[in-house]
Amino acid sequence: MRRRGYGLILLLVLSGCSTGADEKPTPTPTVSYGPGADGAGDPYFPKYGNGGYDVAGYDLALRYDPASGKLDGTATITATATQALSRFNLDLAGLAVSAVTVDGAAATAAREGAELVITPAAGIPSGRAFTAVVTYGGTPAPTHNDTLGTSGWLRSGAGAIALGQPESASTWFPVNDHPSDKATFRLAMTVPDGVEVLSNGVPGKNDTAGGRTTWRWAEESPMASYLATVVIGQYRITTATHAGRPMVTAVPESMPATGPAARSLARTGEITDFLETRFGPYPFKANGGVVVDEEQIRYALETQSRPVYGNSFFLGGENTGVVAHELAHQWFGDSLALGRWQDIWLNEGFATYAEWLWSEKSGDETAQQLFDDTYAGFNWSETPGDPTPQRLFGAAVYQRGGMTVHALRKTLGDDAFFKLVKSWTAEHRDGNVTTAQFIQAAETAAGKDLDAFFEAWLNGTTKPPKP
Repeated sequence: MRRRGYGLILLLVLSGCSTGADEKPTPTPTVSYGPGADGAGDPYFPKYGNGGYDVAGYDLALRYDPASGKLDGTATITATATQALSRFNLDLAGLAVSAVTVDGAAATAAREGAELVITPAAGIPSGRAFTAVVTYGGTPAPTHNDTLGTSGWLRSGAGAIALGQPESASTWFPVNDHPSDKATFRLAMTVPDGVEVLSNGVPGKNDTAGGRTTWRWAEESPMASYLATVVIGQYRITTATHAGRPMVTAVPESMPATGPAARSLARTGEITDFLETRFGPYPFKANGGVVVDEEQIRYALETQSRPVYGNSFFLGGENTGVVAHELAHQWFGDSLALGRWQDIWLNEGFATYAEWLWSEKSGDETAQQLFDDTYAGFNWSETPGDPTPQRLFGAAVYQRGGMTVHALRKTLGDDAFFKLVKSWTAEHRDGNVTTAQFIQAAETAAGKDLDAFFEAWLNGTTKPPKP
């Protein structure tokens, strides 16, 4: 076989036959590079986040000095271009950037307000993974929205707290600050010895040298950026194991070690176990909670795997209702994150309903009683389906959202409803969801059209009939 093939080739050469050598080579297509968008295009907040790439992970190596309030270090961001990029933006408010590299090569960086515009040495083709390293520092400060309040990095006592919604992360690290771009998160925070650091995920190994300690935390499940937190200060930390995962809780040393806040957090495992019977398996590799003693934080937030609670929730005694609310968010809001802020009722409606379910489990008011009480006194002109940015955290999102969940349960029946909820959390785990997707899932569970039901409960401005 080989000999015959060789002879054929020789014959063709000697006879002068063409073998395609005269054909012109196919030209290499020209790639058209362009800038990534300076916003993710959210209908409520068009400039939140950015376009042109998808972040896989943030790896922060930071150093904080409580005495001066200075923060400095590096952020390593791994991402994939979703278009051919000539440049791209990151959100970063108020901190100075001293150096940027993209795939190890120096890049230029310019500031446009809270936008960091990065131009790499060469364009990044669509579909290619790349790594940006940003070295930065300064004195971080919170951001304020007249409607939504203060959020982000807050200097507090002998430490600091980074917390807030819908914006927060961009006040302390460069980020694609919109929940549609979820990413893993690692933090190594160096502080003076004797100062504690708490953050998301699984605790790592702490190192001490030269009067300073580096605390490490890692959240391996994709996380929306506003769910990233760091709490620095004097805290009593309790580390245990629950259901095979680390359970880390903390209360400030300024609060009683066995007071109502500590007692409430101590029931985190018990409440998680109950919620698993309703919503399906807990979605993360760590659990816990942190209480902060800070007057400016009069709310609780579902920071992933480790909710943060303002101390005001425990002034009247033990409060497991708020713990149930924030733990429910680990499914609804964290594992299943929003694709757009307009759909926030999917987060808060289910978290409110979890409070009602926990109340019933605890022998207090039943979910039906709480529904009836809320239904009787509600202002139906406020709608959760399109609450507007000004009412993003209004009563319609929470209370009418919770009523919508209960009304759906009564419409479907318990078996079909809880089967729907568990399949919803399983199928979309670690992803992003919309109201339209949930309506489709509910209609599949019901075996019928539910457009009229959801229109009345989410968008109607008159009292819907009880199911």
